Amino acid sequence: MSYNAIIIDDEALAITELEVMLKNFPEISVIGKSERASEAVQLVNDLHPDLIFLDINMPGMNGFELLEELEEVPEVIFVTAYDEHAIKAFEINALDYLLKPVNPARLAEAVKRLEKKSEKIREKSESDRLSLDKRIFIKDGEKCFFVPVADIFLLESEGNYVKVHFGDKKPLLHKSLTYMENRLPSDVFFRANRQYMFNMNFVKKIDPYFNSTLLVELQSGHKIDLSQRQSVKFRDITGV
Repeated sequence: MSYNAIIIDDEALAITELEVMLKNFPEISVIGKSERASEAVQLVNDLHPDLIFLDINMPGMNGFELLEELEEVPEVIFVTAYDEHAIKAFEINALDYLLKPVNPARLAEAVKRLEKKSEKIREKSESDRLSLDKRIFIKDGEKCFFVPVADIFLLESEGNYVKVHFGDKKPLLHKSLTYMENRLPSDVFFRANRQYMFNMNFVKKIDPYFNSTLLVELQSGHKIDLSQRQSVKFRDITGV
C-alpha cells in the first residue's frame, strides 16, 4: 500500500534531509512540504495526506496547535529535536516520535508501524461495512427513515452531519462523511472529494474536467467534480 505524506518543519534543511531519507521507502510519496505552520494547515486541508511528518517547536504555531486547526487529522509522526513533548504526543495518538537527527532505523520502525496500523484499520473497516441489502436508520427531527443502502445515491457533508440522498428524500444523519465512507461498501460508494460520496450504480455520465479531473453526473442530475487524486483513483477502478 502507498501513502501520501507532507513534511512540516520550519527548517528547510530538516525537510530536505527527511525527504532524502524517505526515498528509501517507495511506499511513501511526499506530496507537499511547508516551512510555515500557518500555510501548512491549508496545505494539509487541501491535499488530504495519509501521513504528516511534523515538527513541534515552530514560530507562530506549534505542532500541537497546528493539529487543532486541521479539518481531518491524518496519521502523525512527530520529528523534533526535543524529547520533552513525547508523552503529550502519544496522548494524542501520534504514530511515532522521532528525535533529530533522525536515525534511519527508527524511521524504518515508524514506517512499519504505519503499515501495521493501516492493515488493522483496513481489516476492521471491511468487517464493519454494510452490504447493499442492509438498511440504515435515520432520525431527522420528528421524521424517521429506514433506508436501504442500495437506494442511497449520494451523501453530502454538512458540518457534523451528512445529507443522505435517496429517492426524493435527503434527511440529515448525525455522522461524518468519513465515518460513512468506512461503513458503506467500498466497491459501490466512491468518495469524490471532501463534500461528496456517491453510489457508482447511479452514475449517468462521466466527462473530463479541469486539470485532468473528472465531472460525474448522476441519474438524479447532480454533477460532482472529483479531486485530482480521486480522479486518478476513479480511472483506475473504472477504466475511464
